[in-house]
Amino acid sequence: MENDDPGTRPAPRAVRIDHRQVRVLAHPLRMRLVGALRVKGPATATALAELLNTNTGATSYHLRQLAEVGLVVEDPDRGTGRQRWWRAAHDVTNWEPTDFDDDPDARAAIEWIQGDQVRLLVEHAERWFAAQHEWSPAWRDAFGMGDIFLTIPPARLEALKAEVWQVLERYHHEADAAEPDAEPVQVFLAAYPLIQEMR
Repeated sequence: MENDDPGTRPAPRAVRIDHRQVRVLAHPLRMRLVGALRVKGPATATALAELLNTNTGATSYHLRQLAEVGLVVEDPDRGTGRQRWWRAAHDVTNWEPTDFDDDPDARAAIEWIQGDQVRLLVEHAERWFAAQHEWSPAWRDAFGMGDIFLTIPPARLEALKAEVWQVLERYHHEADAAEPDAEPVQVFLAAYPLIQEMR
């Protein structure tokens, strides 16, 4: 039985994806399947097809592809008869872009995944702009983006990202869905070079 006390929950299960996993993951439906299983929890191919507005054949096929490389696993405790339940094998996917420098196919796959993350951020922002008037003032003030300009060497930027990530993981670990006014949110962390014209 899982311990629901946020102070004693285990750390998120993480995977540093390898060359084979990244090539399998770089697919729009597969990314969405892994994301849905991480956010919504275990599900059948039929339930995922309904959630993601696709067909069961497609979700079944892509779940099997993800399972072959260990990114999703069957949840045998939930399965009944022919109905197979799936869950994400990990909560967090890690990589460094340079992990794939020696493999052009894997490098192209990770570049596609990074681009998909940016597309997802844009989609989320556009949906927020369209619906923000439906949220309370407290939420409208809490949501949003900001940026800051730094002049910093790569080692310091890595240290900064690691420190911010530790803060995000602590808040994730301490999250309590029963807390008043708690809502699921997604936080993006990004750092890019300043555009050439502004240097």
